[in-house]
Amino acid sequence: MKATLKKVMALGVAVGLVSGFAAVSGKDAQAAWEPKKPVQFVVMAGKGGGADKLARLIQSIIEKHKLSPKPVTPVNKPGGSGAEALVYMKNHKDPDHAIMVTLNSFYTTPLRQPRLGVDPLAFAPIARMAEDTFLLWVNKDSGITNVDEFVKAAKAAGNKWVMAGTGKASEDNLLTDFLNAAYGLNMKYVPYKGGGKVAKQLAGNHANSTVNNPSEQLGFYEAGKTVALAAFTDNRLPLFKSAPTFKELGKDFVYYMQRSVVGAPGMSKDALAFYQGLFKKVFATSEWQTYRTKKSLQGDLLQGDALVDYWKRENEVHRKMLVKMGAIKG
Repeated sequence: MKATLKKVMALGVAVGLVSGFAAVSGKDAQAAWEPKKPVQFVVMAGKGGGADKLARLIQSIIEKHKLSPKPVTPVNKPGGSGAEALVYMKNHKDPDHAIMVTLNSFYTTPLRQPRLGVDPLAFAPIARMAEDTFLLWVNKDSGITNVDEFVKAAKAAGNKWVMAGTGKASEDNLLTDFLNAAYGLNMKYVPYKGGGKVAKQLAGNHANSTVNNPSEQLGFYEAGKTVALAAFTDNRLPLFKSAPTFKELGKDFVYYMQRSVVGAPGMSKDALAFYQGLFKKVFATSEWQTYRTKKSLQGDLLQGDALVDYWKRENEVHRKMLVKMGAIKG
């Protein structure tokens, strides 16, 4: 009788362990969400720009290290200074399979176009991978080697001086407005779809200046076609040691652009957890760290609530800037 009782008790314990294991395994399986089909990696700018180059680098890192069971495929949607991409993501029918690399138009375009009904804070906070930097560039053929010479030439040209940039009321537009106000200039701002096209306009002498990111202008700079005059950063950039900051030149103005990856509004918690883990792995790779250094990217990885708080601060900063430049009402 006692032996039988022991067997029954042992069997009960074994069944309980198996049941418990099954329950835990079920929870793990549910939490360990993975993409079931290719993931769209939307770029809210044109091909060849900083955001596009970043997205395609990340794609290659994910593929090389086999970090995702399904491919992550860049898709460019540059229309309307990012409005096309924002609306596309907002209305995406499969939010668990759509992510987007952002610029600061992530803030400025919804502020300028409230009819879009886009709320930046509604997007899933996957990762801020870095903050990009800006420099003032001219073509080497201009003979301009510093900001004083730039100001003299731009003043003489008036509104015939063309500053090429990406989108209306965008980052480049904001920086152009700063330069016009700070130095008493009247430069004409001409927008293009993507930083790559902007860089080519300057290299081909179709524009007088730009405020490209390093990743967009670096190739032309290294080829000796363009010159970096000054940086909109706190400190000089190691790649451009001869270019002073505007702070050094007596203009207390710095400006950075987020390089964040967001999920479509409505993304599930399990999918968000997968993508946060994915981009944390990407951030840690030697390829990403090398790219950060080579392209003068700043800032640490931000995710989750910390990223949302960052968005809130930056959204307010850009709202005030747009009010000041007359793009929106206060």
